[in-house]
Amino acid sequence: MYKKGENMENKKFNRRRFIKSGIMGLAGTAAGSALLKAGPKSTNLTSVEKENFIYRTLGKTGIKLPIVSMGVMNAENPNLVAAALDSGIILLDTAHGYQKGKNEEMIGDVIKDRKRDSYVLATKVAYSKDRKTGLYPPDKNVQSFEDEFNISLKRLGLDYVDILYIHSFWVRETVFFEPAMKFLEKMKKEGKIRFKGFTAHRNEHEMLDAAVECGIYDVVLTSYNFRQKNKKEIGEAMGRAAKAGIGIVAMKTQAGAYWDKKRQDPINMKAALKWALQNENVHTAIPGYTAFDQLELDLTVMEDLTLTPEEKADLRLDEGKASAGLYCQQCGKCEEQCPSNVDIPTLMRRCMYAYGYKTLSLAHSTIEDLGSHLPCTDCSSCSVKCPNGFDIGQKVQDIIRLKTVPKEFLA
Repeated sequence: MYKKGENMENKKFNRRRFIKSGIMGLAGTAAGSALLKAGPKSTNLTSVEKENFIYRTLGKTGIKLPIVSMGVMNAENPNLVAAALDSGIILLDTAHGYQKGKNEEMIGDVIKDRKRDSYVLATKVAYSKDRKTGLYPPDKNVQSFEDEFNISLKRLGLDYVDILYIHSFWVRETVFFEPAMKFLEKMKKEGKIRFKGFTAHRNEHEMLDAAVECGIYDVVLTSYNFRQKNKKEIGEAMGRAAKAGIGIVAMKTQAGAYWDKKRQDPINMKAALKWALQNENVHTAIPGYTAFDQLELDLTVMEDLTLTPEEKADLRLDEGKASAGLYCQQCGKCEEQCPSNVDIPTLMRRCMYAYGYKTLSLAHSTIEDLGSHLPCTDCSSCSVKCPNGFDIGQKVQDIIRLKTVPKEFLA
């Protein structure tokens, strides 16, 4: 995940010292003792800042966070999560479905002996929507959300989480879906959550504007990276949302990690993260890291967001016809073309996870959900034309190969 030839010895963080302190704990440092003065119903939060880190306030929540947080989705090492917290990270982001619940359980083990006001915890719940319309069934009620969330609280060993997101809105009607809003409000009244939010992987600018119009959401977790064709529109919508007091958390900031499926041409992770965070309306980002070196790299970003000429060149911002790579824009143009009604955007996202992030188990679970009949097996050729240059037929074939791999090899 690092740029070829990058000299890690020249980093401000000495790797040997960092790993030692990450494992042993940094309880005596300002970052290690960062405390948020709040209970589950307070919004007046403060933190003890680590020298040289850049902090921003998460909208009207009042939570002051370092600009880099931790997306824990792919992390399996509890020592890494502990080292992140000990090194100044405050916000941990997970979800009910990550690693089929093991992710929340692992986080629960890490935080069980820590003061509750020394970290911020965000998780997510989801419910199936019509993938064509993006809408929930009209008879949807809150009970399945609540059942799922109560399981998450038990796994985490918590009475409440700081932020609860409803996962994956991409049409404005879902932002206003009354049962979902009632569920979030009920959880807040019961003291099980402090702040209400949703996630947006598609139509991000429209979802941000809908959140402003709706007025009940405190935080939006949205895709945002240098490769998005509509990044200008997303950035402008972020400005409107931030002005309205909505906290904005950025995900997918590294845009697939590699420019190519063979993983021979890595994206400059540090430069990509800097690019996203240069937008001051991004209050924090949640890059996923699974190794100490990756955590170290992200921590150095918190000290300086200046993009060097080399880093700008690495992002290929001036290349109008850059390779499509692994990052799917999730524009949805493919769906209307497919005669077999295949959920192409989801498969493309899973292809990115499998080939870019090597999260094979997550990709495999998606293929399992398709049942015995695999997509694209009845077509002699693919008629779908991706506006961003993806070879849709080939990428579907790449990802459905996982169907034949036994689950025990992907755990």
